[in-house]
Amino acid sequence: MAHTKKLATYSLSLLAGVSMAFGASAETLTIATVNNGDMIRMQGLTDDFTSKNPGIELEWVTLEENVLRQRVTQDIATKGGQFDVMTIGMYETPIWAAQGWLVPLDDLGDDYDADDILPAMRSGLSHDGTLYAAPFYGESSMVMYRTDLMEKAGLEMPEAPTWDFIAEAARAMTDKENEIYGICLRGKAGWGENMAFITTVANSFGARWFDENWKPQLDTPEWKEAITFYYDLMQEAGPPGASTNGFNENLALFQQGKCGMWIDATVAASFVTNPNDSTVADKVGFALAPDTGKGKRANWLWAWALAIPAGTDAEEAAKKFVAWATSKDYLELVASKEGWANVPPGSRTSLYENPEYQKVPFAKMTLESINAADPGSPTVGEVPYVGIQYVAIPEWAGIGTAAGQEFSAMLAGQQSPDEALEKAQALVTDEMEAAGYN
Repeated sequence: MAHTKKLATYSLSLLAGVSMAFGASAETLTIATVNNGDMIRMQGLTDDFTSKNPGIELEWVTLEENVLRQRVTQDIATKGGQFDVMTIGMYETPIWAAQGWLVPLDDLGDDYDADDILPAMRSGLSHDGTLYAAPFYGESSMVMYRTDLMEKAGLEMPEAPTWDFIAEAARAMTDKENEIYGICLRGKAGWGENMAFITTVANSFGARWFDENWKPQLDTPEWKEAITFYYDLMQEAGPPGASTNGFNENLALFQQGKCGMWIDATVAASFVTNPNDSTVADKVGFALAPDTGKGKRANWLWAWALAIPAGTDAEEAAKKFVAWATSKDYLELVASKEGWANVPPGSRTSLYENPEYQKVPFAKMTLESINAADPGSPTVGEVPYVGIQYVAIPEWAGIGTAAGQEFSAMLAGQQSPDEALEKAQALVTDEMEAAGYN
């Protein structure tokens, strides 16, 4: 089947001339990735890869995460063949692998050391014991906060805070006249945007998406308490326009000094503490994601990982790239160029055993947050699914996105928490009945 290459936003074609001079046609890999800082940094370092693999050119398609998810899902489901390497996560990997849509990654070279991948990441990116996506970075979520504003409020952040403390601190740190908001949280609609965060909040309040019989549970008191808490907190202490804020938008707000606290991906720690990007780099502290005392914290488990779609005509070249980008040597490369604090976190055990990396202020909290996340037991009550900030069923992408739109509209003032929950319950019920779960 002909391999079409579209949607490129920019390309790297280093050493193509050398290949052509010897009469060899270069092989082009089209790589779909997300516009997060670590991925952008990787693109700037790929001359290391192309210099070692002069017959391979790289063409990048860099997309906002909601768009990325939509594009790669559509392409792989329809066998569109637009990409040779895709950036996907723990939700898609086992589902797509079970469909035969991904190339197994059990042969990335003798020096790759797949056993060094953190167990939580390897498990989440495998199907039937075989790795199908290699983690570029792994993450949980945690509290990032302004130490100066916390001190000014007369409060001290516990290592393991409750939601009650977070709410108290957020209100105390809010100074809207000076555009300082006590807390910045995701509001942008999407199963991996606002619903990733909101689902962890619900988990910590004792809520669950489905009971043991797959009956939707968004009409329960636990969901109402969680959503009302989130809504009230954002109305009182959140920034304006929060319904359109996702990871990147909140990162920018925090770096600009406009957020007292931000609860989001642990991977953000290197960006909020980098003095080249953050105006508050020397005033950031970290804590575990909050709880309500019911036994589950509001933290997730995720990896942005590189996978190869089955049917690519560049499988061997793609494996070389995946091995390079997710290797121990790549971590050393970033450290040599950018410092250990900017190395992609959460993927390899050896990184957290490295004495140099142990000096990074957020390394310990990141690992503790990852280890505290248990996809096999995500909720206080029993559930028939795995996954913490998502439900690991094919229908989740549609359900999560549709529910996310209702909660985003709620945050924008278009409806009440009760109305958003009622609509979300109805649409989830309809979808699950149509899929044959009930």
